[in-house]
Amino acid sequence: MVGPECRIGDGTRLDSHVVVVGFTEIGEGGHLHPFAVMGGAPQDRKYHDERTDVILGDDVVVREHATVHRGTAAGRGRTTVDDGSLLMAYAHVAHDCEVGAGVVMANGATLAGHVTVEDHAVLGGYAAIGQYLGVGEAAMVAAGAMVEQDVPPYCTVAGDRARVRALNTVGLRRRGMGDDKLAALRAAFRLLFRSRQPLAQALEAVERDVESTREVRHLVAFVEASRKGVCR
Repeated sequence: MVGPECRIGDGTRLDSHVVVVGFTEIGEGGHLHPFAVMGGAPQDRKYHDERTDVILGDDVVVREHATVHRGTAAGRGRTTVDDGSLLMAYAHVAHDCEVGAGVVMANGATLAGHVTVEDHAVLGGYAAIGQYLGVGEAAMVAAGAMVEQDVPPYCTVAGDRARVRALNTVGLRRRGMGDDKLAALRAAFRLLFRSRQPLAQALEAVERDVESTREVRHLVAFVEASRKGVCR
C-alpha cells in the first residue's frame, strides 16, 4: 500500500505487504521487503497528525517488519535514513531520528526518538539507543547493548549499560584506514578512555600530543559537543 502523498524513486522495489504512508519519500535503487512500514505515525502522545516527513536515500534496503516513523512538529519534523543503509528485520527508527549513510542496523536494533547515527555505524542485534543520543561515525554497538550515553566515533561499546570496550579496529580496516591514521586514533583512544584522567584533561592531552588527523579532530569534537556525556 502506497499513500497518495508518497514518492518512490526509480528502480526501488516494494515486495508484497509493504506499507508506505504519510509524506514519505524514498530514493532510487532501494528494496523494501515484506511487511516493512515506512512513514507510520510517531509513537509520541504530543503528535496530533501534523504534516511531518520520512526521507529515505538511494539504495536503502529495509528488511521484513522494519519500521521508520515520521517526525514530530516539536522535533526535526522529519526522520531520515541516508544512502546505502541497511535496516534488518524488526529494526525500528523512531520519530525525528537522523540515520547517516552506510549504517547497518541488525535484527531488532532500536532507536528511540531524536537519535543521530553518523555514517557507517553498525548496531548489533537488539541494541537499543535512548532518546536524544548520538552514535558516532564508524562506531560498533554490540548486540544487546543498552545505550544511555553518546557512543564515541570509531569505538566499540557493549553491555548494559553500554561502556567503551575498544577501538573498532576491524571496522576501520575494512573501510580502508591506513596504519598512520589508525595509530593516531589509538593514541587518542588511550588518552580518552584508558588514562583515567578527567575528561577535560584528556581532551587537552589529545589536542596537544596526538597527530591532528580528520578522524582525531572528529572524535574530539564529538566528545566536546556531547550533552549527555559519552560512554567511557
